Amino acid sequence: MHTVLGKLDRSLLEWLHRHATPTGVAFFLAISQLGSPATMTILALLGATFLIVRREWILLAGWAAAFGGNVLIDNWLKLAIRRPRPIYASALIHHPNWSFPSGHAMGALVGYGMLAYVIVVLWQPGGRARTRIYAGAALLIAAIGVSRLYLGVHYLTDVVGGYVVGLVWLGTCICGIEIARRWQLQPSLSQKA
Repeated sequence: MHTVLGKLDRSLLEWLHRHATPTGVAFFLAISQLGSPATMTILALLGATFLIVRREWILLAGWAAAFGGNVLIDNWLKLAIRRPRPIYASALIHHPNWSFPSGHAMGALVGYGMLAYVIVVLWQPGGRARTRIYAGAALLIAAIGVSRLYLGVHYLTDVVGGYVVGLVWLGTCICGIEIARRWQLQPSLSQKA
């Protein structure tokens, strides 16, 4: 199985490298920036500020846990696994760190997934609007993952691994928020009874 995944990683990397164009590289560099640590930091700070102003303390705690935990988990996995970057990464990354998992893919899933969740919780849109919000986030997350492959800075398994770990962490944070929100509602429900 390991050799099958390794062959798939290398085959896709080579195929994308052969078919890359300067326009494609420029486009995917821009897309990739949307999942960069700098962009995720700005999103984290803006979201935290908004939640503080709104006094949404449970959402704020979940927001902080999602973004902070994402960074810690990503760094820990990179150091634990120590997978070298693809050979083409040196053209774009001058001080490369380890390849697995893709921090952009993982960060985008956690960051934009959390943003979509918070928008839905606070806005409480109807079914179609809710679907559009989640679909928009999913499309952006997928595009960021594809950008990392197209640019040759990650293998497919790095991106998929980032998505899997990000999904588990995002799900954990959202479950924690939902449990805390239900606990918060219980005293007010018992007082009404």
